[in-house]
Amino acid sequence: MGRLLFALTFFFLLSTLAFAGSWSAQNLESRKDDLYPEILRDEAVARLNELGKVSDAEAYLERTFMSPASVRAGNLIRGWMEDAGLRTWIDQMGNVHGRVDGINASSKAILIGSHLDTVVDAGIFDGSLGVVSAISALKVLNARGKLGNLLRPVEVIAFSDEEGVRFQSTFLGSAAVAGILPASALQFSDKSGVTVQGALKENSIQISEENLHNLKYDRDSVWGYVEVHIEQGPVLEWRGLPLGVVKGIAGQTRMKVTVRGSQGHAGTVPMSMRQDPMSAAAELIVLLESLCKRPEDFLSFDDHCKDSTVQSLSTSLVCTVGEISSWPSASNVIPGQVVFTVDIRAIDDMGREAVIYELSNRMYQICDRRSVSCIIERKHDAGAVMCDDELRRQLKFAADSALKRMSDNQFLDEVPVLMSGAGHDAMAISHLTKVGMIFVRCRGGVSHSPEEHVLDDDVWAAGLSVLAFLETHM
Repeated sequence: MGRLLFALTFFFLLSTLAFAGSWSAQNLESRKDDLYPEILRDEAVARLNELGKVSDAEAYLERTFMSPASVRAGNLIRGWMEDAGLRTWIDQMGNVHGRVDGINASSKAILIGSHLDTVVDAGIFDGSLGVVSAISALKVLNARGKLGNLLRPVEVIAFSDEEGVRFQSTFLGSAAVAGILPASALQFSDKSGVTVQGALKENSIQISEENLHNLKYDRDSVWGYVEVHIEQGPVLEWRGLPLGVVKGIAGQTRMKVTVRGSQGHAGTVPMSMRQDPMSAAAELIVLLESLCKRPEDFLSFDDHCKDSTVQSLSTSLVCTVGEISSWPSASNVIPGQVVFTVDIRAIDDMGREAVIYELSNRMYQICDRRSVSCIIERKHDAGAVMCDDELRRQLKFAADSALKRMSDNQFLDEVPVLMSGAGHDAMAISHLTKVGMIFVRCRGGVSHSPEEHVLDDDVWAAGLSVLAFLETHM
């Protein structure tokens, strides 16, 4: 009798545990279904892959301002916006807009955006992830019948140009919306001589210097701006977390350096008599590297700002020569001209200006010593931007909430707060309204490369964080 009782008790316990385990698994699966993975993950990833195939080049991804692929990508995004229940239009700078008015169309609007253009030989997530995640989150609200419950208008913007590849001037799209794009930008020309205005006209978009200001949003009509973007760095992967929030964005300056010398025959001009712009350019580039690796060896500051500026530069200053060309570019000819670009970034604006001042002076000295001419042009400047404290707290709460909902408290660490060394459309929009950003983990921190990669579940986390943020505005 005792053995029978023991066996029955043991069987009952096993049955209870099996049922509990089954119920727990079913409950967890049910909870995940409530997080809309079919929209926020599966469809979002499919759309990112689809956008990644829209390219002006066959062998790699390239979409520049108002190129044929850029226009096709814009139309594709516009269709996805309409699928999410948004009212859409394309403005005179080629930006694609999708808007829902919510309960009160006259309230200040939340703008959510990123860019649809790419660098040359790009990855598929830079820019596109922010646009697709925002559309997906709004599509979930539309599917739940709650799109009209938003307390204020929400507008998604896919900006036409952030990278600045075609016209060597970044933020054409977002700067126009923020009202900081100078009218002279319409006359910037690409390598083929086509101007910004001409590129728009080729796509049946008419814009003039007189009506450029019509693109500017009224400051009183905007509540704030949110941007989701891949981190483009290794910190989140190192921390083992899918999401982070951004505290601030480094300021940046882009310059074009033109070195002119004496063109000649590679075999007949003695080394001592050469005025070789290529050799001069090489020395200038090594100077840039040395200064940016050890700014404290080159710069002098007054006592008031020395410590903080040097400390900031030592941790945030990065300098890059990303493009170089020569004329006539023949193996048996001493070049007559060499042109290269310089990209300088730092969190401290005063320090960045000090670096540019010292670099320019030393470059001119080298060119004088080598008997070549040197022209340094500043093509783009953007001051460092600090994200709004309150908006950052809201986004941090949304990101924390998203991760906990996804993982059943797997992520015990709080979402980290990071600085951004890369420039983003949020920099331009900060001149219009307060800004906040969410970073998404990318493999190895690799970006601006076809090796750029984001896990499917991290795409899901990005969309879910936008959804959680929007739900606080309902």
